[in-house]
Amino acid sequence: MKILLIGHSIIDNIDNKTLPGGVFYSILGFLLNMNPQDELYVVTSWNKKYYSLFEKLYSKVNQKYFQYFEEMPEVFLDTSGNEERREVYKNISSTLNIDLINDLNSFDGILINMITGFDISLQQLKTLRKNYDGKIYFDIHSLARGIDKNMNRNFRPIPNVEEWLSCIDILQCNNNELQTIFQGEENNAAKFVLSSGVNILLITKADKGSCAYFYENNKIKKLEMNAINVETLNKIGCGDIFGATFFYNYLKIEEIESSLSIANEAGAKAASTRKLTILIN
Repeated sequence: MKILLIGHSIIDNIDNKTLPGGVFYSILGFLLNMNPQDELYVVTSWNKKYYSLFEKLYSKVNQKYFQYFEEMPEVFLDTSGNEERREVYKNISSTLNIDLINDLNSFDGILINMITGFDISLQQLKTLRKNYDGKIYFDIHSLARGIDKNMNRNFRPIPNVEEWLSCIDILQCNNNELQTIFQGEENNAAKFVLSSGVNILLITKADKGSCAYFYENNKIKKLEMNAINVETLNKIGCGDIFGATFFYNYLKIEEIESSLSIANEAGAKAASTRKLTILIN
C-alpha cells in the first residue's frame, strides 16, 4: 500500500525534557504495522536545529513532501493527574503546503493529524476531498482547541464544523474533543457526525477503551472495545498510534471490528511503554 500522512512535527517539552512529538507518533504507528513493500509519504515540517530528534524514524519514510520551517512548533505539556493534559504552545506554524502533491489518487489512503490545529486549512481539506477518491482519516486533535493571548490551548466549539466533517471518511476524537463538535450525549453527537458525511466515528476513552459508530443496514451501530488492563506509564502519542494502526488495518481488511481491536491493543502497548522510541527498529 501507499499511504499519505499530513501533520506538523513538533517539539514536546515534558518534565524539562525536549522530545520529538506531533506526527512523529503517527509515523511510528504506521511503521509498526506496515509491510516492507508498503510506502509512507509524509507532509510535515522540519528544521536543522531539531532534526536529530526525529532522524532515526524519519529516515524510514519518503521525505518528498517534507517542508523546511525556520521555527518549529513547540508545546509545553502537563500530563500530571487524570484530567485532560494542559498545553501551552510556542511558534504556531502556518499550514503545510499540499499543492506539491499532483498524484493524490495514487495513494490508498490519506491520514490527516491536526497536531497544531493549523496543519491544513478548511479550504485545503475541501481541495483534497474534491481531488481524491479514496478514504480520508482525520484526527481532530488540536483543531478542537482555540488559542489565547498567552498561547494556552483550551477546548472550544470548532468553527464551521459541519464543513470539516463533510470532507472526512473516518473521524477520530476523544470524549472532550467530541464535545467541541457537538455538545450533548455521545449517541446524539455520533448521529450529528454521521449525518454530516462521516462514515466511521472513532472515540478513544483512555482506560475505558474505545468505540466506533457507523451505519449498518441504514441504522447507526455502536461497537465498543474494552480497555486492555495495563500499567499506564505513558500518556503521549497513544492516540496517534491507535489512529495509524486502525487506518492501516482498515485499508487492508476493510473490517471495522478487527481494525478497532488491533488499534486498541496498539494504544494499550503505547500506554504501557515508558519510552516509545524504544519501539523504533
